[in-house]
Amino acid sequence: MIEALALSKQVTSPSGEILQLLDEVQFTIAAGEAVAIVGPSGSGKSTLLGLLAGLDLPTRGRVLIDGCELGSLDEEGRAALRRRLVGFVFQSFHLLGNLTALENVMLPLELAALPAPRRRAREILARVGLEGRLDHYPRQLSGGEQQRVAIARAFVTRPRLLFADEPTGNLDSATGRRIIDLLFEINREQDGAGTTLVMVTHDEALAARCGRVLRLEAGRLR
Repeated sequence: MIEALALSKQVTSPSGEILQLLDEVQFTIAAGEAVAIVGPSGSGKSTLLGLLAGLDLPTRGRVLIDGCELGSLDEEGRAALRRRLVGFVFQSFHLLGNLTALENVMLPLELAALPAPRRRAREILARVGLEGRLDHYPRQLSGGEQQRVAIARAFVTRPRLLFADEPTGNLDSATGRRIIDLLFEINREQDGAGTTLVMVTHDEALAARCGRVLRLEAGRLR
């Protein structure tokens, strides 16, 4: 599902210094795998996730998603691939504040022109226990409820690939455990085989629940 081939990422600091964020990172992830990316703060975890998702491009190297090289696509093409294949769960939820829970979950269905968006959004919100909160706005929901909306939005299109960036980072430990239980449970149910899951986390216990762990240190795989 994912091939990362000799990925390197450099940026220039305000002082003009060249910073090496990633250095020759290489691995493959098979369809249906659950993989955690771990490492200390500043090790390049979120940079790597952004490259894998096509939100940024490497300085050198290539990323292939389902056989398609992201660098061969323009920004619109990468966005179209994400709509077709990818779901996201972020630490900061990234819900649209002017949309209700139901409308937030309907949005990716509407962008992908998929049928029955309202019905499908209602069904998955019920699945995450929010059938009574459909018409609430994000500001009216707790952090755990907002993350459940984000999980529902990520899975509603039945993506083949799910990226999660510190999905429990803004939650207390008890709420975070419930959210992760829910994320893995829904992932197992996806079309019987499970979505390929790639998760950035600082939580070793959470990483241990994945089938494989990739450890980054100073931009390189250990």
